Amino acid sequence: MLRRATALLTRPVISLRARPFSTDVSETPVADTSFYDAWKKVIPTIEPPHTPLTFMKPRPPTPSSIPTKLTVNFVLPYNSELAAKEVDMVIIPATTGHMGVLPGHVATIAELKPGVLSVHEGTDVTKYFISSGFAFIHANSYADIIAVEAVPLDRVDASLVQKGLAEFTQKLSSASTDLEKAEAQIGVDVHSALNAALTG
Repeated sequence: MLRRATALLTRPVISLRARPFSTDVSETPVADTSFYDAWKKVIPTIEPPHTPLTFMKPRPPTPSSIPTKLTVNFVLPYNSELAAKEVDMVIIPATTGHMGVLPGHVATIAELKPGVLSVHEGTDVTKYFISSGFAFIHANSYADIIAVEAVPLDRVDASLVQKGLAEFTQKLSSASTDLEKAEAQIGVDVHSALNAALTG
């Protein structure tokens, strides 16, 4: 086994970036010609439908130097909170811990947990409570944050949070089925995070 180790270590190193990242979108729109050709063979009289690629705006290329601002898109299923907003930093509640994202951050995908999303723009800080979602940080200083639910933190009523936490804690202690326990645990987790955001 050790004889093979030296052979493996002396192999030439393959380029680490042989393939583009899946988050890279080409600068010029690329038509899916194979799809269109197949469509025209089957149904030549009807125009082919648009694919998601036709709706995507091309991303700017990764700059050679680190930009001064981070461009953030923060969207919900029913609303766009921030669209191409240039900010100094965002702090996201990832499942692995709170993560600060500055311009030039390495490309990352993070799952979000219930917590506070902070958007820093100069001396202004806007805070949102989010329930869950994903954050996609791109190498070109763009960040796409997709949340299931979000509300500005200053619009949360602390008394309702305390009441909800008490209700879900009681439901968790009296739950008899796995489904009831899971639903109650989610309620406790979200209300506990809301409470911590308001008090901390």
